[in-house]
Formats: sequence, structure tokens, C-alpha cells
Amino acid sequence: MKKIVTFGEIMMRLNPEGYYRFIQADKFEVSYAGGEANVAVSLANYGDTAAFVTKLPENPLGCAARNELRRFGVGTDDIVWGGPRLGIYFAEKGASQRASKVVYDRAGSSIALATRKDFDWKKILKGVSWFHFTGITPALGGELPAICLDALKYCKAHKITVSCDLNYRGKLWTKAEAGKCMAKLVPYVDVLIANEADAADVFGIVGKGSDVESGKLNKEGYVSVAEQLVKRFGCKKVAITLRTSLSAFDNLWAGMLYDAKAKKASFSTEYKMHIVDRVGGGDSFGGGLIHALLAGKSTQAAIDFAVAASCLKHSIEHDFNQVSVSEVETLAAGNGTGRVQR
Repeated sequence: MKKIVTFGEIMMRLNPEGYYRFIQADKFEVSYAGGEANVAVSLANYGDTAAFVTKLPENPLGCAARNELRRFGVGTDDIVWGGPRLGIYFAEKGASQRASKVVYDRAGSSIALATRKDFDWKKILKGVSWFHFTGITPALGGELPAICLDALKYCKAHKITVSCDLNYRGKLWTKAEAGKCMAKLVPYVDVLIANEADAADVFGIVGKGSDVESGKLNKEGYVSVAEQLVKRFGCKKVAITLRTSLSAFDNLWAGMLYDAKAKKASFSTEYKMHIVDRVGGGDSFGGGLIHALLAGKSTQAAIDFAVAASCLKHSIEHDFNQVSVSEVETLAAGNGTGRVQR
């Protein structure tokens, strides 16, 4: 079975109960999350061999984060131990017209202070078929842009497929900083994933006829976005998630996968979702896409699987997408009524 390695930060997630605001909360729920960790959990749930690489503090909180990954079958043998702390993020769930909010407390985390010598990519990537990271990881600064580049160069030399979710986070770096850094990393990427705003934020490439802030999306305009990304960076495939936000509760959700060799884009079904928890939605798309492509699905089948997987994630509390292949395939085949299964 092909092995996938994901690399990034896992954090403790703290959120008020239900739809309480931060200023109302007198207690917080604890879970663990991070872009690349979320992808690894999705893949493990689908039966794939997935491992997560990071640096964690050698204390009970670091062990708890590691153990949560193990609980879902994610490999943790190549996690590096050391450094001062586990990153934390606080999540406040939005409701109706009130947006969700995230507050980070991750400065100075163990992974943010990691050095290039911490990671032996020759050892970590031995026997690996696929490597995944996101733009969040180099955004943490320090030596992480160089650490990511080290991994990507090894992958390129050893024909390991690389995927990357641009995942621009304005609270971590500026658009100019993101563009400069990611322009050095994306040429090594085979499968590039973005949402409807990432390409514009990071590379200034805009979908024609779309206004993300107003929720108006011209889906066909993103074919041009994918073509421009392929022309600039040489990616083999570009996937774009397309979210039309009607409210914090209700979104329209779809996706597009562009195949550079065929010069063709395939669009998924568009789902109308009533959201339980949207954080981790993009990561569940990435996990679904990687699984589908490794399984040899066609471009259309791959984007259908990825979007259906992510649609289901929006119905699940916390970041991890805890669904099975059969559940995803049932939705992708058109059974989305939500009727009780007896």
C-alpha cells in the first residue's frame, strides 16, 4: 500500500460550548487539529497508510496530541521531540450572520522553532509515495520555509508526488510575504489546492466575475485561475474549492479539478450545506482528493469524491473528518437526503 506523509503543526483546539462567544465562555472543549494533521486523519480513516511529521514538546500536552493521531491510525514514528510548547488555537463558532472567529496562541511553538537538522528527510520519506504540506507551515516562519524546501527537493529527486494547499492565513503573514515564499515552493508541487480566495491573496490571480466577500462566485472563471497557476508553476493538477457563503450556517459547496495534461476542468455537484463545524473543511477536501487520486479515480470521480468528503465534514464537530469511504461514495452518487439508515 502506498504511504503518504504530511508535514506541519498540530495544535490544541479550544472552543466554547455550542455557540457561546469567547466573552461568554466559562469552559472550553479540548480537541487537537492542524491542516496537515487533519489530512492525515482523513486518509487513515479511508484505510490509507498515512503518517504525520512535526515537532512536539516532550511533555503531557505533546503526548496527548500524538496520542490523538494514533487513535485514528496515523503513523507518528517520525515526530521530533523537543522545544518549549504546543501551539493553541481558540475557535468560536459563528451562527446566522455572525462569522466564526479564530484566535491563535502559537508563537514560539516547538515546530515554529524547529531547525533543518531536526528532520532527516531521507529517513522520513523512505518508501513514501506522496508528500503533503500547506502554506500554513512556512508561514510559521523561522527555518520552516527552508525545511519545507529541503523536503520538496528530496521529493523531486526521488519522484515522490507532492501536494500543497495554499491555505493563506492573514494572521500569520502578509500577502507579499506569502507570495514571495510560496513562489519558491510551488514549482515543486504536482497537485496544488486552493480555495476561491487563495490564488488571489498569494499570487494575485483572480477568478473573473467573482467577489468572494459578497459571496458571488463565477465558477467558470476559476478555470482561468487554474490555467494561470499551471503556466506559472508547472503543476500537473490544480484543485479549487468553491464556497458561496449564504450565512455562517448555510453555504453552497463545490469544487473544480483541472488536469494540465488534458487541459480540461471537471466540476463537482454543488451541495447546499447546513453547517455544524466548518473548520477543517478544506483539509477534508485535500484528504479526499489525495485518496481519490491515489486510488486511480478519474478527474471527475476524484473531484466528486473530494467535495462529497468535505461536505460531510461540515456536519462533524471539531477538525477531523470522521467518515468512511462508503459514506463519501454514497453522497457522491447522489444520496444526500440525510434519511436515517436502519
